[in-house]
Amino acid sequence: MPPYHLKTISALHQLRGFPKPAHPLISIIDVGAIKHLPTLDSTMLVADFYMIALKRNFHDHVKAKYGQQAYDFNEGTMAFVAPGQVFNLEIDMSQVMNVSGWVLLIHPDFLWNTPLATKIKQYEYFSYSTAEALHLSEKEERTLDSVIQLITQEYQANLDAFSQDLILAQVETLLTFAERYYQRQFLTRKKVNHQLLSRMETLLTAYFDREDLSTTGLPSVQYVAEALHVSPTYLSTLLKVLTGRSTQHYIHDKLLEKAKLKLSTTSLSVSEIAYALGFEHPQSFSKLFKTKTSQSPLEFRASFN
Repeated sequence: MPPYHLKTISALHQLRGFPKPAHPLISIIDVGAIKHLPTLDSTMLVADFYMIALKRNFHDHVKAKYGQQAYDFNEGTMAFVAPGQVFNLEIDMSQVMNVSGWVLLIHPDFLWNTPLATKIKQYEYFSYSTAEALHLSEKEERTLDSVIQLITQEYQANLDAFSQDLILAQVETLLTFAERYYQRQFLTRKKVNHQLLSRMETLLTAYFDREDLSTTGLPSVQYVAEALHVSPTYLSTLLKVLTGRSTQHYIHDKLLEKAKLKLSTTSLSVSEIAYALGFEHPQSFSKLFKTKTSQSPLEFRASFN
């Protein structure tokens, strides 16, 4: 069954039984003020607008999916969804008590012909899966709540020539704070992140030890991310923050490690090594090897003789 397509913010308000939005292109839903939200079915949704959400006290009575990946709301407090991304939310309101939080909805038309229309696409966390939500401290939550209050006051007031600029400035502030907090999260959750790096190291070592690389080919960034149960963008950002290197860089490093071993300990030709490592064309292997090491494969081998 195809996802239910929400073209407007008003359509989401109507579908979920929320009050009519004060503005057709931007809305803030106060989760705590919703007293009679019906229990939702498992219909997948796709919207033509951005959604930024912060939740509190949802515990085990809220289940979400982003694409095909389940998300435990006990893990994390803030999530970001870009236009065109599939999501689902099921809530048993009979079990949820003292919930609070907010959902900011922004239609791309509200950003049209402004610098933020381009800049918002550069925030990589809109490509994270919901399971990679942002964990916030109480102080950070208060900071974001204050920004949301300013946006609410502005868009609910009588609009004038300054209204859009003021709202956009606050939205950009919100997104910049989120960027800061994600960077902090990568650095402070050392145990979880280091376990992920260790798992990736093990994964790549095992992959390049396979005997069927000539048919399976080189591992892609997508393959590595899926095997680690994270999104490619999240993995790439995490690696850049922690190590300064991308996922592709890690794949190439492991590849070169294996290539150097074969060049120095076997008599296989460069072409045979290239095919054995999953390259379709030996020239591609030689080019990558020289780019990364400043030596051709044959020059590297000669250095051992």
